[in-house]
Amino acid sequence: MSRADEKPGRKRALDAMASMPAQLLCERYGTIAAAAPRAIPVRGPEIGAVMVRGRIGGGGAPFNLGEASVTRATVKLDSGEVGHAILLGRDLKKARMVAHLDALGQRTEWQPVIEADVVAPALLLETAARRRRAEETEATRVDFFTLVRGEDR
Repeated sequence: MSRADEKPGRKRALDAMASMPAQLLCERYGTIAAAAPRAIPVRGPEIGAVMVRGRIGGGGAPFNLGEASVTRATVKLDSGEVGHAILLGRDLKKARMVAHLDALGQRTEWQPVIEADVVAPALLLETAARRRRAEETEATRVDFFTLVRGEDR
């Protein structure tokens, strides 16, 4: 089981959609949006910046690492569900799509559709990419060993 599978439903879905390539998300969204209830923009989509902070060793004093561009959007369905998206990068269209899918995912009749058509394929892509990176890393691994010389005994 991957880390993404251990997360609660909505967070898991949002993380999967945020990591999905924009072109693939657009294709998947297109099949859903035609039959989906309309989403009214509440905020954005808009581009901003966040300060990325780090800690030495994970527990040391925090320091400012730098800024990162983010895009956020909030939409509301006619039935009242509010969807949010905050994504790294500067993709207005993707943020709007993720926010709409988030709002739809809050409706029980749309949850299986979002899961099957968007979240599951995104998680498969993420798992494949993680496996590919692990294989590439393993291929370049060097095993270091120590030779014992006669006078070191």
